[in-house]
Amino acid sequence: MGSVHTSTSVITIERFIMEQERLHPEATGELSNLLYDLCLAAKIISRHVRRAGLTDILGAAGAVNVSGDLQQKLDLFARDTVRHAVQHTGRVCIVASEEDEEPMLCPQTSRRGKYVILYDPLDGSSNIDVNVSIGTIFSIHRRVSSPKGEPGLGDCLQVGKKQVAAGYILYGSSTMLVYTTGQGVHGFTLDPTIGEFLLSHPDIRTPAVGKYYSVNESNWNRWTPAVQRVVAAFKNGDGRMQAKNARYIGSLVADFHRNLISGGVFLYPGDTRSAEGKLRLLYEAAPLALVVEQAGGLATDGRRPILDLVPQHLHQKTPFIVGSKTDVEFAVEILAADGVPA
Repeated sequence: MGSVHTSTSVITIERFIMEQERLHPEATGELSNLLYDLCLAAKIISRHVRRAGLTDILGAAGAVNVSGDLQQKLDLFARDTVRHAVQHTGRVCIVASEEDEEPMLCPQTSRRGKYVILYDPLDGSSNIDVNVSIGTIFSIHRRVSSPKGEPGLGDCLQVGKKQVAAGYILYGSSTMLVYTTGQGVHGFTLDPTIGEFLLSHPDIRTPAVGKYYSVNESNWNRWTPAVQRVVAAFKNGDGRMQAKNARYIGSLVADFHRNLISGGVFLYPGDTRSAEGKLRLLYEAAPLALVVEQAGGLATDGRRPILDLVPQHLHQKTPFIVGSKTDVEFAVEILAADGVPA
């Protein structure tokens, strides 16, 4: 999985993307430039996250977003930063964020852009005030509407397997950007002294069996018996599965990243309070599903692959089981034996 390169073999994200592009003579370079735009947004958000404890950015904005979470000021800053980084480039026609009720059309001059971006600006933002890792998740689709017409909701409501790129930015002890364009998963760490993302984790492969399980066990009494059996097997082990260590941060990006690198399974099933769970298909589940599958793992709603789910509306939620392949298959097997949805 690679350690950080020495100063004699530094590979910046720009150099890496250009080298990848050369492998595809048909590439126009537009997707590469869009990834650079997101890198710039990541650097700006990272800088503000680092300063969050020192400025008035910290804390609640007093509004509630469409998902019912109290919005944090930094959420809104992150939402605007990503949007501003991409909307005037001519590469993107429409953007949709978890913080907004409706998708936002890019300015008239950019509306012929061939790409669509959906993103969760600051996942885990309830952890901002206690200095726990948070992240940005992004999903890129190719536009399906005619470039001569207006982009719309149909451009956003696309099945996950049609994503052309997806990834996340983790603002932790260091800032990392991890992404895939369908050619494997690669991780870059921001070197703040030179302001560049450097290749630190080339071609990430997640272990087939993980060390960790990550789930909010305080929801236990609201789960179906089948889900309880799955979590009990991960916790205590059974004939087919060795017991795992529990690790749950409550920031999806942080939990996902740890499990991707070290091996593990993350679960956010439906329960009696919310049959579909709380994670959004378009902004969280689908992009992370593309990343994990490109790294050799799996993502499911308990019955179907996440990448096969056809979204019906912008803020659709889905049960989510994601991580090491054998662990996810084990969970699906138990759920299928009970004949009940996750």
